[in-house]
Amino acid sequence: MALVVLGLWLGNSSLLVRSHAGRTKLLAHRGVHQHFDPNGMRGDDCAARRIGPPTHDLLENTLPSMAAAFEAGADVVELDVHLTPDDELAVFHDWTTDCVTGTHGVTHEMPMGVLRTLDLGYGYSADGGKTYPFRGKSDARMPTLAEVLQHFSSGKFLVDFKSGHAKVGLAVANLMSRGASYRGAVWGVYGGEAPTETARALHPGLRGYTRASVQACGLMYIAVGWTGYVPEACRHRIVLVPANLGPLMWGWPHRFVSRMHAADSEVILANDYESGAGTRGFEDPASFDARVPEHFDGYVWTNRIELIGPHLRKRGEKAGQR
Repeated sequence: MALVVLGLWLGNSSLLVRSHAGRTKLLAHRGVHQHFDPNGMRGDDCAARRIGPPTHDLLENTLPSMAAAFEAGADVVELDVHLTPDDELAVFHDWTTDCVTGTHGVTHEMPMGVLRTLDLGYGYSADGGKTYPFRGKSDARMPTLAEVLQHFSSGKFLVDFKSGHAKVGLAVANLMSRGASYRGAVWGVYGGEAPTETARALHPGLRGYTRASVQACGLMYIAVGWTGYVPEACRHRIVLVPANLGPLMWGWPHRFVSRMHAADSEVILANDYESGAGTRGFEDPASFDARVPEHFDGYVWTNRIELIGPHLRKRGEKAGQR
């Protein structure tokens, strides 16, 4: 029994992996945006009416917010897309325009020409609707995915399909086929299973994940990962791991990440999984330090890149001085 335990430890201990060979990378959710309180939110709640007192004037999913995210240290920026009736890929989070813009309509049913005219700061309020600090004041307009990829020639993006229809994945795949710069800018895709798998099928090598793929990879790896084998469900994928479930993964953290890299997969570390709330990004330096291993050679999901980016740089500087 002692020999079995020793063998499992030798085969899965991260102490025997050169963890310092890579670096921690950051994935900025929606760019730099107005932070809101997600606790107790339901699917139809208006996030724009739950923001805290503004500390900057940037709005999610806009070109200025993405530029600020890259400047703050993001390696990848996450954004959301809807396919419009005129076959444009609108970059916008909400299913309807009601909450954010004060208009009434389903996002994917509105032509891009109309969506461009909307005031993206109209609905934001930090005091329950008494004041609206961004109403009529933002010059940012809703961009298309093509405009984003053209604007950030060296940027990397994780595309979230806000629809379950395969045609949205087809539209993103067609955009990626326009040239190497478009293909290179799409770091990965996720969301609805049909669009995600459609885009991946049309572009072999494109990584992505869905809720089903994350569950399948996690469960199968827990069952067989002690042998060092990486199951097919974890190969050529993006593997999302909540911080509180990481210790269940054989070889966590460094050997696990090394195995995923060998299987042509990238790892995203999210904050703790909570039943009923799902996973969230890291929002403050204290939780980041407590949950993200030093020299973690993967991507870390953050909702506050403007805080976490500078903090990671300082943490790296301190580690280099030791």
